[in-house]
Amino acid sequence: MSPALVAALAGPVALAVATVATFLAFGATAALVVLGAGAAALTGFHLWHLDKLARWASAPLGAAVPEGYGGWRIAFSALHRRARTRMAYQRDLAQTIERFASAAQAIPDGMVVLDRDDRIRWSNPSAQALLGLDPKRDVGAPIANLARQPEFVGYLDRGDYSNAVTITSQRDVPLTLSLQIVPFGAEEKLLIVRDITQLEAVARMRRDFIANVSHELKTPLTVVAGFLETMQDLELEPRQRDRYLSLMAEQARSMQRLVDDLLTLSALESEQNAPVESEFAVAPLLLELSADARSLSGRRHRIGVGDIDAAALVGSRDELASAFGNLVSNAVRYTPEGGAITLAWRMEADGTGVFTVTDSGIGIAPEHLPRLTERFYRVDRSRSRATGGTGLGLSIVKHVLLRHQAELAIDSEPGRGSTFSVRLPARRVRRAAPPVAGNGATPWSPATTGGDPVSDAPAAAGGRATSS
Repeated sequence: MSPALVAALAGPVALAVATVATFLAFGATAALVVLGAGAAALTGFHLWHLDKLARWASAPLGAAVPEGYGGWRIAFSALHRRARTRMAYQRDLAQTIERFASAAQAIPDGMVVLDRDDRIRWSNPSAQALLGLDPKRDVGAPIANLARQPEFVGYLDRGDYSNAVTITSQRDVPLTLSLQIVPFGAEEKLLIVRDITQLEAVARMRRDFIANVSHELKTPLTVVAGFLETMQDLELEPRQRDRYLSLMAEQARSMQRLVDDLLTLSALESEQNAPVESEFAVAPLLLELSADARSLSGRRHRIGVGDIDAAALVGSRDELASAFGNLVSNAVRYTPEGGAITLAWRMEADGTGVFTVTDSGIGIAPEHLPRLTERFYRVDRSRSRATGGTGLGLSIVKHVLLRHQAELAIDSEPGRGSTFSVRLPARRVRRAAPPVAGNGATPWSPATTGGDPVSDAPAAAGGRATSS
């Protein structure tokens, strides 16, 4: 028997004992009076506690449980423990919901809760940004009114949510979005929105890369295979055979250059292949680059080195020489015969170093500038192949500069030439003194194309920069 029942029976038992005792002592009339008075007192006692219980039950959640007497004290104490346990549970549940809401707010993927009729009930900030939702105005609106792409509307109508659907947003900045619905609860759905713009761009670049490599290798292989078949099937004169062999060798060299550039790019992109850094003087590197440019030019251009601020660089000399060399060779390839090319190095006031290559070449239209460092991107494909380029030079430049925290800036105008500038951070530059004079050239500009040719003589030996 429970303690509450025992305590509750104490009153009736005491009344029964008192009634019997009164009957034996004073007779039936007195016993009835005692029984009536006691019954009225017990009824009032219980009604008073019932009123307390009713008032507490109708009070706001969290109201204090009333005090009681007798069996009611035990009952109210049990209610108090239960209410306290419930409040603790509600507090834990509220904290759990708050943590979930905070996590949902922080998730980079967009999340939208939909009802059975695909109306918006809730959305996190990522979904609001990706889909252009207003958290107040759009609650209750059908999701199809806000994401109107036919692919998504058809996805909703079919009701098959096993796979995601890809759409392109129609906002100011087009985004490629992946949308998938996950049913949960009795009549609710969760719409997950992911921004896959970068993933799609990478996939497109991978497809383009494979197609470009295949095309770049197919052309020289077709030439070599054609000449081999001709030499196998026909009796050729020695001069004709030598010409075919020369053309085959040229195509083989073209494939070798492409493979070499691909291997270079692969090495630059590898995280395990960290650059081997050292400190080296800038002036000797620029003089080497100018000598290479003269050799590539074959005296068809005016090539010079402007004044060089005395400095040394900290980094991979081979990688930076490759990057600078690609910029110089591009200038030679895309500058018409008789044009001018100037190499220069200067120190900025903030300690950064800037290497520039300026040419009087054909120039580049503005719409091509953002894509110049993409693999195999060419402004003029036929001209690039004719000049012996692989289409990977500026991609190599980009990756080398990324490994050295440097930046590439391009200033160009069609018909007036280009200036490619590499800006290296101050922590990679060591200033030295005195400044180094170049080979007597002043930096070329389009306004001076009619001036005297730049001398091909190297800079004076005493003018080279030394490491600090």
